[in-house]
Amino acid sequence: MIVIWVLGMDSSYTVESVMRAVAVLRAFRSPEECLRLRDVIERTHMEKTVAFRLLRTLETAGALRRVGKLRYAANVRWREEKAVRIGYAAQAEDSLFSRAVTEGLKRAAERANIELVVVNNEYNARTAVKNAHTLVEQKVQLAIEFQTHERVAAEISGLFAGANIPMIAVDIPHPGAAFYGVNNYRVGLLAGRVLGRWARQAWSGEPDEVLLLALEAAGSLPQLRLTGAQAGVQEMIPGISPDRFVQMDCRGEFEAALEAVTRHLRDRRGRRILVTGVNEPMVMGALRAFEEAGVSRQCAAVGLGAIGDARAELRRPGTRLLGCVGFFPEHYGDDLINLALDLLQGGQIPPAMYAPSHLITTENVSKFYPNDGSPQAPLRR
Repeated sequence: MIVIWVLGMDSSYTVESVMRAVAVLRAFRSPEECLRLRDVIERTHMEKTVAFRLLRTLETAGALRRVGKLRYAANVRWREEKAVRIGYAAQAEDSLFSRAVTEGLKRAAERANIELVVVNNEYNARTAVKNAHTLVEQKVQLAIEFQTHERVAAEISGLFAGANIPMIAVDIPHPGAAFYGVNNYRVGLLAGRVLGRWARQAWSGEPDEVLLLALEAAGSLPQLRLTGAQAGVQEMIPGISPDRFVQMDCRGEFEAALEAVTRHLRDRRGRRILVTGVNEPMVMGALRAFEEAGVSRQCAAVGLGAIGDARAELRRPGTRLLGCVGFFPEHYGDDLINLALDLLQGGQIPPAMYAPSHLITTENVSKFYPNDGSPQAPLRR
């Protein structure tokens, strides 16, 4: 690894060709990042032939290495003061999903030599507004906002806009902010198809109820997960009556779902129930409710997120969790940092950037997460 120390210099003595070579090297935001020729062109705004020749020259000089046939990675690391300061308001420290996003974002910021100012929104609307004021006072150059409550989204956006601070909203849209998260309808549709297909095979396509666990405070976009789930079940079980779909607001919490579903089951003994929800803690709480009521065989569920607890449940023999639509929050960081740098550099970005998703089941969970703990891990909060 070549280490380059960045020092001040008199611009009157600069050599243009060297400055262009440095611009190419700086396009690589970490030694781990692999770029194609077109990626370098987008980040440096150079002509194609110039960028191509510089890539080949830097490869010959050992400053870059070829990865496969079409990608390059840097053999240099820059040592300099952190030039970019980004604020990040995390959803909540006690959320496994939020924690995975935060840890991944910290790693990505460190690799990109970015100062990351982190605050905790604590799933609380008032705290989220207070934290937005804090980040403005900290003079961050860009804010990444991960907070749940739609009712304060406009207020938070206004605070950052008033300070001329660009903003990225994670999972919950905020006015004027770039959006990063999953395609809510599509992940819900996938979950619903899995539930409907299973019910068709195991219950002859006749579930008594489809329980949809909502998070009303998050607003209309996450609600699309439930809209998609209902459509997926209806696609697999044509003719299922709309009155078999029951929606229940559980505030996004394990405990609230456990209590609400426990009450719900008291007068529904013997009913066969499919379950999914806006987030996985609620689905896990519902599974626990069925388990504690001694009627686990009367349910089947699909989670959204593939957090650690859900992956442990997928590994448990006899689980009623059919699968999880994985969002891979541990990888959000790289995308968010790249999106942030593009915004700060004035690049053209789409209004919405979607994280990848994939169905994770008992059969493939160890392929996606080979470093998880014991395959016998119990269901837990």
